[in-house]
Formats: sequence, C-alpha cells, structure tokens
Amino acid sequence: MSHDAGRRLSFIDVAGSPHDVGAALGRFGQAALNDHFRTSGAWRELNTRRADPRIGAMAAIVRERFPRYWAELQGLAAGLELAFDDVFLWNCRGDIWAMAPDGCTTVQLPGSPHVIGHNEDGDPDFAGDCALAHVASEGGNEFTAFVYPGSLPGHTFAATSKGLVQTVNNIRPLAGGAGTPRMVLARAILDAPDLDAALAVLRSVPRAGAFHLTLAQAADERLLSVEFTAQALSADQVETARVHSNHLIHADTGRMSQIVTGSSGVRQRRGELLLGLTPQAEPKGRALGILWDAADPELPIYRTDPADSDVENTMASAVFRVGADKVEWAVYDGQHEAARFDMRDGLVPVAR
Repeated sequence: MSHDAGRRLSFIDVAGSPHDVGAALGRFGQAALNDHFRTSGAWRELNTRRADPRIGAMAAIVRERFPRYWAELQGLAAGLELAFDDVFLWNCRGDIWAMAPDGCTTVQLPGSPHVIGHNEDGDPDFAGDCALAHVASEGGNEFTAFVYPGSLPGHTFAATSKGLVQTVNNIRPLAGGAGTPRMVLARAILDAPDLDAALAVLRSVPRAGAFHLTLAQAADERLLSVEFTAQALSADQVETARVHSNHLIHADTGRMSQIVTGSSGVRQRRGELLLGLTPQAEPKGRALGILWDAADPELPIYRTDPADSDVENTMASAVFRVGADKVEWAVYDGQHEAARFDMRDGLVPVAR
C-alpha cells in the first residue's frame, strides 16, 4: 500500500500460531518498514544504541517470561525479512530512547457507558501504511488493534474478545530500566481475561520503559487510567472526565523526571480547557471535538504537519463505548470525516 493511497487505513485478518501471526504482520509491513529504515532518523538514532546492555536483559526476559510474544517477534522478523536483532531493537525503541516518535492523546469520559476517545499519533512516514488488524493468535484472545509496520500489536488502541479496551500513550521518562519492553507488556494485556489480570501483568515483571494506558471492560464499572515506568505504577479509577497526552500527570507519578514536549504540554492544557467548555455535550461528539481540535496552529491536538515538532502525525482516531454488555467502537482515518470502520458489536467492521 503506497503512501499516496489516500492515506487510508486498511483492514487485515491474521490467524495462526504466534509465529504465523508475527510473520503475517511482517509481510504486511515489509515494504513500508524497509523504506523507513533507509531514510529514518529514528532508526539511525536507535542504531547508535545497539550496545546498550539493557537490550540483552530485555531479550532474556521476553524469551523466558513471554515465549508467545518472543515467537511473534521471531515471526515478525521472518515476514519483514530483517535480522531478528533489528526487529527486537525496533520494538524496544521507546524503552531505550525517550524521544522515539510515538505520541497520542486520550479522552476519558466515565459514565454508562464509558466513552474513550483516542488519537493515534505516529511517524508521518507511516501514513497510508498502517492497518486495523483482527488477530487470532493460538493460545491468546482474539483482538482487533491498530498496527504499525514492523511493530507488535498492542501499543496503540485495541479491543479484545473479552470486551477489554486498551488505548496507549507514549511517556518519555529520563530513567529507564532493564525490564520487559513496554510494547511487550501492552501486547500481553490484550491476552488478559479482565482488568485485574491486566494490572497483574504490569506488576508481575520488571518493566523497562513507560506508558500511559486507558483500560476498560464491558460489564466492569471501572474506567482506569494507568501510568507505569520502570520504577513506579499508578492505577487511578477515573471518576470525572479527563484528558491525557504524553507525560505523567498522576499525583504519585507526575513528579518523576520526564521530558514534556511542547506539543504534549499544549495538547494536555487545550484538552482540559475543552473538557471544561463542553460538560453537557453528547460523549462521542465531545470526545471527537477534542481529538479533532486544531485551534492552536503550531501545536494542535489533531496533528497533520509533516514538520511536526515531535515528528508525529495523527494516523487515526478511535472512539469506544464500553457498556454493560458490549463494546461499540468506530475508527476514523480523517478529521471531520465519517468513520472508516464501524465496529458496532465485536472485532470486525460492520461493512468494509
């Protein structure tokens, strides 16, 4: 799929053993990632960090504690026709480099149902090369997730066959650790049976990098905002409307040393301002109104500038309604456009 294919999001079905799933995802992303590696500043930067001793420690943890995802990564390398070490390094990019180009904004609207809105912001080089992937990996839950070329599923936004929804925001801590790569932890949550098991995954192993997660599940009254780093984990139950961009803001983690980019700071403040202006608005429209806001010409919430200061553009927006018995969601690949995929009850679009 070329960059000029209208930048549309495609839909792919992937099934089989963990290795098969990784290989299929690798084939999907092969051309785009190989192109990216030839020209990408991010890949050049990561290559200067190959000797980081944490990488070997992270690999050992994944191999021993998460063998299914180790197999997915091996399959990914095979499908991409790249060396495994390169693919593993790419999937640890945010653990060893705080400024890896991954962004995002999330709107959390607790209620009945809970509404979660999310902008998936990533490297503009991948515009037109991403997909929603419906994944059935043997030994795990079925799920549908936004996928980037060459990356494990899970670190973006997803819904699972257990009615669990996860959205993920990049965090840029100044201190990392030699633990489980954050993208592997986010992938593992998609196989969790429930929210408590999801939190247990994060607590059960040493962690390398940092993420913010929004978690909810059909038939569970909780809407959770989770910040984790190598050193700390904070899980808040969201009781009033919130916005979260790309830095730690919880009372117990927000004082940790981190990089807050200009964009992340402005998106956080603008999102909070818009929340305050729209308390009575219908939740889905309220979420999209914030996600699609571009009032700040320099640092908008919805990001389309190829010269974005963090090298990030909005690849897709998703809005989830997490109710008592089901999850309904929609995915948009254009600002102020109709949904590209309408997921009314399940993991496959109503019409595609």
